[in-house]
Amino acid sequence: MTEKEKMLSGLLYDCGDATLLAQWHKAKDLTRTFNQLPSTDTKHKNQILQQLLGKSGTNLWITPPFFVDYGENIFFGNNCEVNLNCTFLDANRIQIGDNALIAPNVQIYTAFHPTHAADRFGDINAADSFTFCKTQTAPVIIGDNVWIGGGVIILPGVTIGDNVVIGAGSVVTHDIPDHTIAYGNPCRVIRENSQHNCEIVEIKN
Repeated sequence: MTEKEKMLSGLLYDCGDATLLAQWHKAKDLTRTFNQLPSTDTKHKNQILQQLLGKSGTNLWITPPFFVDYGENIFFGNNCEVNLNCTFLDANRIQIGDNALIAPNVQIYTAFHPTHAADRFGDINAADSFTFCKTQTAPVIIGDNVWIGGGVIILPGVTIGDNVVIGAGSVVTHDIPDHTIAYGNPCRVIRENSQHNCEIVEIKN
C-alpha cells in the first residue's frame, strides 16, 4: 500500500513521501499564483481552481487568499462561495455540497496526529534533515445549502448535514444533523432550521 493510499484510508502515513510532497508543492504553487492574481482576473482564477481541486463545480467563487494541503481531495458542488482567508487541509476528502456559503477564516481539518510525542515522531533524524510527524486522517463531509459562519473550525471525521447553519466561532467536533442551527465550542445543535428564516445567529455563552 502506498503512503497516499494509507493517507486516504485513515492509516498512519508518512507526510514526507515523495509522491505526496510533489502534490503538496504543486498545490502550494497553484494557490500562490491564485492568491496573487488581479482581483478581476476571474478567467485565470477559475483555470487554476480546475487544476487544483478534485472538483470545482459550476459557479464556484473563492476570494483569495485561499490555502490547501493537496487540493485534489477537495470536491465542491455547484453555486458555492468561499470568503477570504480560508484553510482547507485536505489530507483526506473534503466534500462540500451545492449552495454552500463559507465565511472568512474558516478552517477545515482532515488530519490528526498521535497524542504521544514518541508515536508522532519516532526516531529523530540527524540535525540536517527534517522529519515529518506521523499523521492519520478522516474525511469532512458538508451537505447542501449549508452556511458556515466566520472563524469556524471543523475537525476531522465530521459530517454536517443539509440545510445547516454553523454559528461564527464554533468548533465542530462531531456530526451535525440536517435542518439545524448549531454553534458553540464544542458546537452543538440549538434548534431546527426552518425555511424562509433570515436572522443573525448570536452565540450566547
